[in-house]
Amino acid sequence: MIKPPWIRRVRRALLAAGATAALAAGLLTATATTSQAATQGPCDIYAAGGTPCVAAHSTTRALYGAYNGPLYQVKRVSDNTTKDILPLNTGGVADAAAQESFCANTSCVITVIYDQSGKGNKLTQALRGHWPGPAEGGNDNLANAFEAPVTVGGHKAYGVYVAPGTGYRNNNTNGIATGDQPEGMYAIFDGTHYNGGCCFDYGNAETTGNDDGNGTMEALYFGNSKGWGYGSGPGPWVMADMENGLFSGVNTRFNDIPSVSHRFLTAILKGSHNQWAIRGGNAQSGSLSTYYNGVRPNATGYNPMKKQGAIILGIGGDNSNTGAGTFYEGVMTSGYPSDATENAVQANITAAGYNSGSTSTGSLTPGSRISLKATTSPCCTSHYLRHNDADTKVVISPINSASAATDKADATWIVRAGLANTSCLSFESANDPGQFLRHSNYQLYLNTDTGGSSFAKDATFCPTTGNSGSGTSFQSLNFPTKYIRHYNYTAYIAGNGGSNAWDSTRSWAQDASWVTASPWS
Repeated sequence: MIKPPWIRRVRRALLAAGATAALAAGLLTATATTSQAATQGPCDIYAAGGTPCVAAHSTTRALYGAYNGPLYQVKRVSDNTTKDILPLNTGGVADAAAQESFCANTSCVITVIYDQSGKGNKLTQALRGHWPGPAEGGNDNLANAFEAPVTVGGHKAYGVYVAPGTGYRNNNTNGIATGDQPEGMYAIFDGTHYNGGCCFDYGNAETTGNDDGNGTMEALYFGNSKGWGYGSGPGPWVMADMENGLFSGVNTRFNDIPSVSHRFLTAILKGSHNQWAIRGGNAQSGSLSTYYNGVRPNATGYNPMKKQGAIILGIGGDNSNTGAGTFYEGVMTSGYPSDATENAVQANITAAGYNSGSTSTGSLTPGSRISLKATTSPCCTSHYLRHNDADTKVVISPINSASAATDKADATWIVRAGLANTSCLSFESANDPGQFLRHSNYQLYLNTDTGGSSFAKDATFCPTTGNSGSGTSFQSLNFPTKYIRHYNYTAYIAGNGGSNAWDSTRSWAQDASWVTASPWS
């Protein structure tokens, strides 16, 4: 049988890194027995290396060549009905068209990320834990199903877009390392989506939802936090969250690991007794680099480790949920994988063909770029909602093809899943990433996302049929009788009548209705 090119690359990687001929041959034998040879997955490679997957999560593709079960589940907001999304074929890429059809004319969230390993270690909505405190109550948010479009091998798929407050967890796992047992893990992240919050993690965490002390976690972290640990340059960095610290080496806070900026990032962490390593690379091409390989951190409590075996995604072990990032796939293994096995997994990942997906324009789908046009006639039908560079206030002003580039950019917004409710929407400035439309004392401003729950509510708006009978109106999440409205060319949240001047009933319905237009920038 003629072997597909990626299999030949994997075998060369295994042998070059010191793998036994039996391991390499075993991989090829396993591959040759299936007609789906080209879809041999990372977990098949880990198994051939003697360190099988005990958790395998992906919303983009199957991680075993023979896997044809569900990858993830979505729930549509219109009727709370759920649907499992499967691969297009055995061992293949997710059936994105099934999601798009099911979620047409409404929004969907990702409710379950299934475990492909057969161990039952699926990820579901995290309960809000003991940080930032019991007073918060309730659950973490669920990821909007459309926020992170990509292509894999030319086929459309969707990742898990984690905005602050979003989190997944499983506290009752099967086969995940505990105590000082060896394990490995990798994840593919969006290397351009991160923040300094704590903590965007994937991996092993406390089963209690508490901070149970040093060494009770072993999870991949990605971000540019400098409060708990850091590497060289401005960040972001791949680090290990071992609880009460983000570690990049033997030192408790700093080690000279590089900042990374790959659009698709392969991040690897493994630990075995008083030995651990961080590795990483470009998930689209090339080989892995070893950022650290040595003994455990030189602080009390990390040798031996006291891992508890829960699995988290997007949050810290104590449910610290102010982190941000995007996850596409990841696994956890039983045993400490060899560099050779990981090199072969990297070859499989680069061969999978991850690429940026196209986002729509002029629609209220998360990720889309839009401009919002006023509908009030005759004054304002050439006016668009925009932020003012002179201050942080949001206004309306005329925009046309001859307008300055800065003005066009200020009138362009990126639609995001609602920061406080993923069934609704938030609007991020296209010109000032990380800054969102939010109300304060009823007036609209452009402010940087603080990650706090109050900001999230102030920056979340629920689309409804236009109050004038056409277009769309945007209802404030925390003031549901008030909608985004322009008044004297300034933007507010306003009710149809009230004590404030901007609550005037005159032309309220038109002022509070908007046309979702193609973006100016």
